Amino acid sequence: MVKSLYIHIPFCLDICSYCDFCKIRYDSKYVLKYLDNLRREIDCRYNGEIIDTIYIGGGTPNSLNCDELKILFEIIKRFRVSDNLEYSIECNCECLDIDKILLFKEYGINRVSLGVQTFDDNIIKILNRHHTKKQVYGSVKMLKDNGINNINMDLIYGVDDNLDVIRNDISCFLELGIPHLSCYSLIIEDGTNFGIEKRKYIDSDRDFEMYKYIRDTLKEHGYIQYEVSNYSKDGYQCRHNLTYWNNLSYYGFGVGAVSYIDNYRISNTKNLGKYLNGIYECDKVYEDKRTQMSNTIILGLRKTSGVSNSKFKELYGMNIKDVYDIDDMVDEGMLKWNGDYLYIDSKYIYVSSDILINFIDCED
Repeated sequence: MVKSLYIHIPFCLDICSYCDFCKIRYDSKYVLKYLDNLRREIDCRYNGEIIDTIYIGGGTPNSLNCDELKILFEIIKRFRVSDNLEYSIECNCECLDIDKILLFKEYGINRVSLGVQTFDDNIIKILNRHHTKKQVYGSVKMLKDNGINNINMDLIYGVDDNLDVIRNDISCFLELGIPHLSCYSLIIEDGTNFGIEKRKYIDSDRDFEMYKYIRDTLKEHGYIQYEVSNYSKDGYQCRHNLTYWNNLSYYGFGVGAVSYIDNYRISNTKNLGKYLNGIYECDKVYEDKRTQMSNTIILGLRKTSGVSNSKFKELYGMNIKDVYDIDDMVDEGMLKWNGDYLYIDSKYIYVSSDILINFIDCED
């Protein structure tokens, strides 16, 4: 049963140096046609399920003006939703104002994710971001003053090797008193400005030092690391993202969006021209039992709570140990059991990718 959906808005006022998501510079002449095709795609594919989480991502969804956002929110009203809906939207602070926040409230949005990345003026320029610290603080205050307290902030570390940058970023985050942080080490992707420039990664030991500082400092302030890169106060975990990490079904609407329905991984075209001409889907792949099991383990072990063996057996008719040779990893302390749950020991979460690679292939 599908209970979550993602909606992609590809428009941005500027293109960030690190971003490899499906995006295009904002141009008003494309927006209304895009929204019309988004409506058409939803009408073709949505089957009337009751939805528990909606996530509007991008791109920069709030690069749309208020009239355009209202059209988007009216389209979203066609979904049947639960009484406990988590309704999120990604925003950049430089194009967030009181009128847009009031519109969020009017249409029931109750969670906002702020793409900040850093408070450091030099790193802001390197990332080709355009906000100021004052704008970030002002955005958080406006949201709180209007009753939106479920706020996430995105930060990136490792753009350079100066530990003082991440110390200051975490200090600013804590000063703002918001309940959720997504904090990622920089990844340099082909096709991004960083990739084209062949930017180099910082030293891995310094990267780990930054990660450890983030983890330990947030723990001291009552934040729970519930996923490799995500920290929250109790009760503020992102329910939408947990859909992905629990390998549950979800809709994805919009250019470049991905759906997972009835064990089919459905990818939409990343070509805006095709999307605007009504060609939405570009790939549909059935995931067999072997792939399903692999994804359940790989995604589930990103969570610090791990993977339920009883749930795994309910889904696939076998225990985890029946499928994977995990004894050596358990003996070495990389993997541990907490009752029914298999999880990665906290000492090894930073190198979790080296552990997860062992679960890519398996035998039925």
